[in-house]
Amino acid sequence: MTSNQLHRMLLDNLNTAVLLLDADLLIDYLNPAAEALLQASSLKLRGTIASDLFSDNDLSLQTLRDALETGHPHIRRHEYLRLPTSESSQVDYTITPVDINTSRMLLMEMQPIDRFLKINREEALLSVHHTSKSLIRGLAHEIKNPLGGIRGAAQLLGQEIAEIGMGGETQELCQIITTETDRLRNLVDRLLGPNQLPHLQPINIHEVTEHVNALIEAEVQGKLRFVRDYDPSIPEIEGDREQLIQAVLNVVRNAMQALLDSDQASPMITIRSRIKRSFTIAGVHHKVVCRLEIIDNGPGVSEDIKERIFFPMISGRSEGSGLGLTIAQTAINGHQGIIECDSEPGNTSFSLYLPIKV
Repeated sequence: MTSNQLHRMLLDNLNTAVLLLDADLLIDYLNPAAEALLQASSLKLRGTIASDLFSDNDLSLQTLRDALETGHPHIRRHEYLRLPTSESSQVDYTITPVDINTSRMLLMEMQPIDRFLKINREEALLSVHHTSKSLIRGLAHEIKNPLGGIRGAAQLLGQEIAEIGMGGETQELCQIITTETDRLRNLVDRLLGPNQLPHLQPINIHEVTEHVNALIEAEVQGKLRFVRDYDPSIPEIEGDREQLIQAVLNVVRNAMQALLDSDQASPMITIRSRIKRSFTIAGVHHKVVCRLEIIDNGPGVSEDIKERIFFPMISGRSEGSGLGLTIAQTAINGHQGIIECDSEPGNTSFSLYLPIKV
């Protein structure tokens, strides 16, 4: 392997977005991390002027010229990229002049700071989620033991009542005790989430979404519109079919209920699937993940619960149990993934990120 090939291999495997600009400030090279960040291929970007990547292209152009002319590194912070999609991305970037074959070129390194902020938020969310999960498991153990005793005593009491010929209201009261005890036990079981590790097998994520769509469409009977925006090139993921269906169903059903309870004239849920490259979940870097977005045009998540919606018993609906999103997050965490939420009136998006083995 030649020195140039080694350098190219190292750059291609960096998680940091790196671009090389020629003396005319045109992009001569960019690594895969830069392609992922800029959401465009190397073939499309090579030969284009680098300053056009930024919203403030005049300021960027002046910064690049200054670095080229003076030979001094420059750093710019909190600059917005001009991406081909409607998404925005904020970055810090460093410009370093380098001399290659007697020509001065510029090495540009970009760090997406909005992603770092999200990673910090995800880590805090996962930490709280694991803490609350441990607390719930301890409480569940303490609650289920006396519930078992109460249920057993009610059954024995019911048998004795039947033996001595007492019935009617007394027998009915014993049955109420048994029924309500079972209801509390089921509630505790739901709080705990899936009681077994995911049974992983190759599965197409669109098989999951289509199953959920069929269930919800049968439930709403045309009261809202579904839009499918799938990327058919997404490869199979390793997942537990039942747990993934339950997770996606819980999120979609939340969106459905929010829309049906609102005064939105044209309620709509969009399910969008995309590939996301170079993504970090809980401190683990993944080269490729599947991003499944569930988007609704409802009123949005209330500000007072937005930071707590994945906690147990937190619900924006008076009749809601507050367990749907907790169970969904637990199931997705079991697949080494995570759920994020971005919400504003008219546009609420829950994004499910699931690693893809490559």
